[in-house]
Amino acid sequence: MSVLDMLQFEKREMMPEEYKGKSVEQLEQRVKEIKEKFGKKLFIPGHHYQKNEVIQFADVTGDSLQLAQVAAANKDAQYIVFCGVHFMAETAEMLTSENQKVILPDMRAGCSMADMANLSQTETAWEKLEKLFGDTIVPLTYVNSTAEIKAFVGKYGGATVTSSNAKKMLQWAFSKKERILFLPDQHLGRNTAYDLGIPLEKMAIWDPIGNELQYEGAIDDVVVILWKGHCSVHEKFTVKNVEHIRKTEPDMKIIVHPECTREVVELSDKAGSTKYIIETIEKATPGSKWAIGTEMNLVNRLMEQHPDKKIVSLNPYMCPCLTMNRIDLPHLVWALESIEKGEPINQITVDQDITEYALLALNRMLQNV
Repeated sequence: MSVLDMLQFEKREMMPEEYKGKSVEQLEQRVKEIKEKFGKKLFIPGHHYQKNEVIQFADVTGDSLQLAQVAAANKDAQYIVFCGVHFMAETAEMLTSENQKVILPDMRAGCSMADMANLSQTETAWEKLEKLFGDTIVPLTYVNSTAEIKAFVGKYGGATVTSSNAKKMLQWAFSKKERILFLPDQHLGRNTAYDLGIPLEKMAIWDPIGNELQYEGAIDDVVVILWKGHCSVHEKFTVKNVEHIRKTEPDMKIIVHPECTREVVELSDKAGSTKYIIETIEKATPGSKWAIGTEMNLVNRLMEQHPDKKIVSLNPYMCPCLTMNRIDLPHLVWALESIEKGEPINQITVDQDITEYALLALNRMLQNV
C-alpha cells in the first residue's frame, strides 16, 4: 500500500476518538472478552516486530510468511486479525479460504520497503532489462513486497523468497536461467548472492526512479540485478556501530539481519533471518554477550526473555519500525469490536487475477525449500 493509498484510506476510515481515551486496563479487558466470546472463530497472528501491548494477545508469533501459512492452516477461524503490516495481511488473505476474513487493525501499517517497488515501475524495468539481456532473467521477490509484485514475479516464471530460504531460491532461479532480477531489497539480494560465491563485480543495480541500470563493467558480466530498495530500519545499522562494539565490548558477538548492508553483514559474527536470530540467542550460553542488528521491539523482547545474557541493540539510537508500531492496543480493540458488532473494518482483499499469479510465485518457493 503506497503512502497516497494510506492517506486516502485515512480520510475514509479513522479510529473513533473514544478508543484513545480508554485506559490500558479497559482495552486489555475488552480483548480478553472478545477472544473468549469468539473462541476458535477468531485468530490473532502477531509479527515478531509488534509491540508487547499487542503481542501479548497473539495466538501465534512469527515472521510474515510463517504467520500467513499458520493462518491458512487454521480452518476454524472465521476472522483473522493480522497484527503486522499490509503486505503480510495480503499474503494471509491470498492463502486463506473465501469464507475467512483477514483484518488489519490499522490500514496505515504499511512497509516502506514494499512501497519501493510498484507494478508500473517493475513493468518498465522488465521491458528495458529484456532489451538488454533478452530472455535470460528470472525475477525473484522478497516476501516483503506487495501482492502485485508477487503476481508479476509469478507471471514471469519467478518465485518469492524469505530471508531464511533466499540461498535455496537463488540456486533454484539459476537452474532456470542465467540471470536474476531481485526485488525489492537490494541488501538481501546482494548478501545472498555474495554468500553463493557471486562477486560484487557481477551485480548491477536497477534504479526505478531514474529508470536505469547502474553498472560500470561489461554488460554481459551482469549476473544479478538488484532492485534499488531497502528496509529503512535495517539500513540504519552502520559500520561505525560495529566498530564501536568491537572497541567497547571486544568479547561481544554481533548478529544481524541480512537486510543490513553488505559492509555491516561482512563485519558481523553472524547474519540470518529473524527466526535465526531468535534461535541463536535462545541457544547461546548464559553470560554470553550479543549486539543485535534488527528491529527494536524484538531486541527489547529478547532482552526481557534472556536476562542471563547481555543483549544490546547494535545501534543504541535505533527506533522501532514506525509502520509496525501503527498496530497498537486501541486499534486492536477497535478491530475486534467491529467484528463483534458484525461490521468488520479494514478487511484486506486481493483481486482474483493478482491472487492467481501471486500464488504461483509463493507455491514455487514452497515446493523448492
